[in-house]
Amino acid sequence: MQAPINIALVGNPNSGKSSLFNALTGLNQKVSNFPGVTVDKKTGTAQIVPGLTANIIDLPGTYSLYPKSADEYVTYDVLINPDNADIPDLIIIVADASNLKRNLLFCSQIIDLKIPVIIGLTMMDIARKKGVEIDLDGLERELGVPVVSINPRKSKGVAELKKIIDLAARGNYSAAPRDFINNGALAKPVTDEIKKAVPGKSDYAALHIAVNADELHFLNIPQKAAIKQTLQTHQFNKTKVQAEEIMQRYNRIKHIMKSTVVETDPLQKQLRSEKIDDLLLHRFWGYVILLVVMFLLFQSIFWLASYPMDWIEGGFGQLSGWLTSVLPDNKITDVFVNGILAGISGFAVFIPQIMILFGLITILEDTGYMARISFLTDRLMRQVGLNGKSVMPLISGVACAVPAIMATRTIENKKERLITILVTPLMSCSARLPIYTMMIALVIPDRRIFGILGLQGLIMMGLYLLGFFMAIFIAAIMKLFVKIREKSYFIMELPVYRAPRWKNVGTTMVEKAKIFVTDAGKVIVVISVILWFLASYGPSSRMQPLHDKYEKMIAAVPADSPAADSLDKAFRSEKLSHSYAGILGHAIEPAIRPLGFDWKIGIALITSFAAREVFVGTMATLYSVGENPDDNNATLREKMAAAKWPDGRPVYTLAAGLSLMIFYSFAMQCMSTLAIVKRETKSWKMPLIQLVYMTALAYICSLIIFNIFK
Repeated sequence: MQAPINIALVGNPNSGKSSLFNALTGLNQKVSNFPGVTVDKKTGTAQIVPGLTANIIDLPGTYSLYPKSADEYVTYDVLINPDNADIPDLIIIVADASNLKRNLLFCSQIIDLKIPVIIGLTMMDIARKKGVEIDLDGLERELGVPVVSINPRKSKGVAELKKIIDLAARGNYSAAPRDFINNGALAKPVTDEIKKAVPGKSDYAALHIAVNADELHFLNIPQKAAIKQTLQTHQFNKTKVQAEEIMQRYNRIKHIMKSTVVETDPLQKQLRSEKIDDLLLHRFWGYVILLVVMFLLFQSIFWLASYPMDWIEGGFGQLSGWLTSVLPDNKITDVFVNGILAGISGFAVFIPQIMILFGLITILEDTGYMARISFLTDRLMRQVGLNGKSVMPLISGVACAVPAIMATRTIENKKERLITILVTPLMSCSARLPIYTMMIALVIPDRRIFGILGLQGLIMMGLYLLGFFMAIFIAAIMKLFVKIREKSYFIMELPVYRAPRWKNVGTTMVEKAKIFVTDAGKVIVVISVILWFLASYGPSSRMQPLHDKYEKMIAAVPADSPAADSLDKAFRSEKLSHSYAGILGHAIEPAIRPLGFDWKIGIALITSFAAREVFVGTMATLYSVGENPDDNNATLREKMAAAKWPDGRPVYTLAAGLSLMIFYSFAMQCMSTLAIVKRETKSWKMPLIQLVYMTALAYICSLIIFNIFK
């Protein structure tokens, strides 16, 4: 069996590269980081033909081989650096046939690196709708590399692509025999000297070493010294050479386009996507439609998830009651039912909502509408000193702040990137969803406004919009302190509208559910067990007098009487209050009571700093430990609805519920986010600023909301 080969997928953004990656690898994929940088590394394995397996590396999209952002530098390093672990044996360039001229610039640069190349032309259907016909055989002759038409979304052309990969692996296709342009003539003395210092490089690769010598880490000290001397000797002007190179490439591309591309409709009739954009990007109706889409998204989270959530919640309640009745009454049963099982139920009930949220977001991305959201909000971004490129990290923050903050690396302006990093965690991420859902179901009535608008869905949408507008407001304030002198521009290519790939939607839903269960679930269960211990035990100086007191009182009444039951409930409640968890909760209660929070919520505020989802697991554990075993059939919502202050007032009123949701909307309750901010900014200063300002903002806003509604 032949050893696996490395295949790199490269191409312009929105060219169909990710679709081809999914078509080749299926579910055999993983996401990690490229060594040394916080840039996503998507890799997967593909069975090309029997006996030939390939490692597929999906490199970040780029328009040119001259990098500007961290993403583009990763692609550049993989293609230029001979020591890179991912150096490809073969490159597949995914090119958009409907924008062939622009895509051919990048194709020509890759071809001149003298690595075996296959060009996969996507969007051929769009090109035909534009009245563009491409002579594939002629294009192949002109470029000197194989060209194949593919539609990875429908798996068309993928089998033919695999045949060509197999032939390339057998040596039937090698690097292009001739340069796309005469690279050696651009700076011949320089490239000749560099090829002596760094053997094995093509003329074009040598030219890139001359341009970027200071940034190339694979060069050793003697090589850098020799290259520096060469550049000084020949007075190398990299700006002039780059400009000359691009001009020559476009002149050659112009010739290729004339001989291989026929435009049967020079006016290029307006495509369906452009007609739809006239409405969806309208200066007024575009924003109205955006709000409607957002409302439908959040309303669907309640509507579609209500039935499976009820089944899961009821099932865990029945299971807890049954296990309590059949298992022996000892500490092992107690920790299993009130620790482990309560923790699992705390996050399992929200799996349907997590899956639905990510499924709907994937549909918006697949159809091309998510990019339009970025375009619509660009004007607002510019008003607060940001750029349209800040929109995508903010939108990504709805899923999770960690990858969203990593996505800011595409923002070239360092100060704009810093402000975006600092405000992104204000976006309501999926970790807040369980808290929102639980509190909305607890304090917001399920009724309709005007007969069609669900109040709970409106509140959910309001929380997400609140996070967005607060991020914009804080960005405007930071603009006054972080002076931005550089001028930046937002240029974005809008993808065509397409039907969602339902297989991709389903795969994403399953994968996100797995991540939620394995990552958040493990943390929640571990903290639930620790909490069970802290809530079940306490200092002997407090617990022993409590046991003695209630033993005498319970012994004085009949075992099956209502009085005995009342005493047992009072004993469990006081035991929880005197436990280690209770002592901790009561210690912080004076600080949080003005917000409408009791000591149990205080404990949850502390534990959920590990991960916001832990809030629900914490409440499940605390209310299980403090309850009579006969009450284990009750759901968490029922237990929380019955919670009372010592004076008999309900804990979870409308004011307290809104206060808690506002607190979690703005508070920095996530260690992972602080860690990634430290990694991205290379300092603890920024995460500490973030922690302080978000906590203060959450406290003040929560205090105001509670006092308004109480």
